[in-house]
Amino acid sequence: MHEDLGNYRKVYQKEQLLESNVPENPLELFRNWFYELEAHGSSDEPNAMSVATKGLDGFPKTRVVLLKRFTAEGFVFYTNYNSEKGKAIAADPRVCLSFFWPQLERQVIIKGTAEKLAENLSDGYFDSRPDGSKLGAIVSPQSEVVDSRETLEEGLRQLEEKYKGKEIPRPDFWGGFLVRPQSMEFWQGRPNRLHDRIRYELQEDWNWKIQRLAP
Repeated sequence: MHEDLGNYRKVYQKEQLLESNVPENPLELFRNWFYELEAHGSSDEPNAMSVATKGLDGFPKTRVVLLKRFTAEGFVFYTNYNSEKGKAIAADPRVCLSFFWPQLERQVIIKGTAEKLAENLSDGYFDSRPDGSKLGAIVSPQSEVVDSRETLEEGLRQLEEKYKGKEIPRPDFWGGFLVRPQSMEFWQGRPNRLHDRIRYELQEDWNWKIQRLAP
């Protein structure tokens, strides 16, 4: 099979990203871009992001998860700590987050270190989830080989019966990660492939160094 995709081309010309109009803190620019996308109304999940880790087998791996909160400290997502990515982060907490927002011709690439979120914060988010999502998190041995889908569905039915009318506690193996950024790159599509790339790098004095990268 051979498929030539050389004719897939697009002209990028919606916006520009200049040093003269970016804030000193990249979290502020991220917030502005995020809510611009939300206001645009063309994305079902503007908080979808890729999380790249170095796997225990030595290979990098990227998967899409949902960003659940961002603050001055960094970016929060939730997962099974015993999953493939959970074990990879435990072994090497350096991760890369990536957002692709084609509606506005933008990307954001974040390098940082991940750490487990405080238990009370994981408890609070778990409690806010629908019961089905809570039970799904409990029943799934994430990333492990299972016999069939029926095995998972039967396990879910058993848990539904067990917790019928009862509070569903957060399991110890499930919770949040906070990614503290060390580098954030903002990419804005421009004509003739001369895209704007502005990178922020955290310095020892906790200020951010801003540089333009060649496209």
